[in-house]
Amino acid sequence: MNKLDNKTRTLILRLLCEGNSIRATSRIADVSKNTVNKLLIDAGKACADYHDANVRNVRASLVQCDEIWSFTYAKEKNVAKAKAAPEDAGDTWTWTALDSESKLIVSYLVGGRDSEYATAFMDDLRDRLANRVQLTTDGHKAYLEAVEGAFGADVDYAQLVKLYGEPTGQKGHERKYSPSECTGTKKRLIEGQPVKELVSTSHVERQNLTMRMHMRRFTRLTNAFSKKVENHAHAVALHFMFYNFCRIHQTLRVTPAMASGLTDRLWDIADLVALVEAAEPSPAKRGPYKKRLPA
Repeated sequence: MNKLDNKTRTLILRLLCEGNSIRATSRIADVSKNTVNKLLIDAGKACADYHDANVRNVRASLVQCDEIWSFTYAKEKNVAKAKAAPEDAGDTWTWTALDSESKLIVSYLVGGRDSEYATAFMDDLRDRLANRVQLTTDGHKAYLEAVEGAFGADVDYAQLVKLYGEPTGQKGHERKYSPSECTGTKKRLIEGQPVKELVSTSHVERQNLTMRMHMRRFTRLTNAFSKKVENHAHAVALHFMFYNFCRIHQTLRVTPAMASGLTDRLWDIADLVALVEAAEPSPAKRGPYKKRLPA
């Protein structure tokens, strides 16, 4: 079986991490779409495994959480009319937890937006933290039970609830693509003693923009959306590995992983390729050739 050389692998992963689509990547790297998809899957698995094993005992003080919307195969309202839609078609949410100081993505989860996913997300976040933190989420009700179940009283927890109204002066098609206008916010102190002045989700919401800029699957009004939720999750895993370890943060001047003490060096895309290679099974040894005798 033919195997891509490391230079081509590095190019493909770099293109994907910088927001190129599968088709564009295949044209630039001069490989097939299947080759790009296969490498994305392998890289996503390797990155998810590395994050799960190594992004632990994170010392943080302020953690912000949010969920970002996307969809798989078809938007939720169109799934019933879609041809041969898979079982997991429709809305796909990515939950993120960001350390406000180091900008590290501590935990993430791809799936639905119900209480089951909220519980799994908060349980994972709790297991990765080394100390008590001040936690801020939006007003999503599923967080209340999830945070209580994961942290109990060992957290300073608040919600930032945004109030929305209709944008002024927009009608018809102008209104169709315009988000609702934020008219105000409310800060709810839920557990412990959170500092009210530090209750914010601004940093994690800015991370949403970074995700949409660096993952073509999240770009609105295109045909680059994910067709399979598994590949969507692999793309997210690759992005967060790139974001945490390879991409220098403009404000910090180091990567989030360096700022949080998880590594002492700047990673390169070649390091991600090395993770993929390390996860590949070793080639099976061929036995001695035996000539088959005629029956």
